[in-house]
Amino acid sequence: MKKILLPFIIAAVTASSMSFASTTIRLGVEPGYAPFEIKKPDGSLAGFDIDLGNEICKRMAAQCSWVESDFDGLIPSLKAKKIDAILSSMSITPARLKEIAFTQKIYGTPARLVTAKNVELQPTAASLGGKRIGVFQGTTANTYAQEKWAIKGVDVVTYQSQDLVYADLVNGRLDGAFQDAVAADAGFLKRPIGKNFHFSGPEINNETYFGVGAGIGLRHEDTELKAKIDQAISSMLADGTYAKIASNYFDFDIYGK
Repeated sequence: MKKILLPFIIAAVTASSMSFASTTIRLGVEPGYAPFEIKKPDGSLAGFDIDLGNEICKRMAAQCSWVESDFDGLIPSLKAKKIDAILSSMSITPARLKEIAFTQKIYGTPARLVTAKNVELQPTAASLGGKRIGVFQGTTANTYAQEKWAIKGVDVVTYQSQDLVYADLVNGRLDGAFQDAVAADAGFLKRPIGKNFHFSGPEINNETYFGVGAGIGLRHEDTELKAKIDQAISSMLADGTYAKIASNYFDFDIYGK
């Protein structure tokens, strides 16, 4: 589904007024993270991130081209100029800011542990000793689990998608799953597949690992694109469009969490 790069057209516009008409913005996404990004049975993409991206492109008079990728391949693809931006529930963390730039926050991203309802665990190495905890590779949850738990003997198991984590949790191959709390709530616990599971222990909001929220990833040099996207996000927040889109997925303030 990758398309040939259509560079931002500078001809036919003045130096003081950049037009994004006839421009395709290639947005990298890993479509296995409900309710933010999913692939429907017909192959089309849907979810909160997809709706946000399409609205942003609309406000920029640009065309969104969604490029699917493994999550841990998104930053390399951006740096290699195979995509123009990352819109895939990517947290703005100090480590990632050394590699890429981000837009302003688009929503909050605390992390949380999920276990069976008859199991109570805390998100600590002491509580998780001898347990198997599933994480989605390339995520902030994976980094946190590896550096805080795995080095102390917890069996942290990485998967290529969040859905695979949930599948093994349901099948009893895992004692718990650790991931974004919002995604776990709307994409698992509120679905039939998650009826026998619950959040175990408190949220983790460590900014070193989980940042200040999710944003759209960009190359450091693409300052004009960043300004245009930030402007679109700000206008969506101001005129109520953001809240309207969010209400289709969440019954709480996703931006403020």
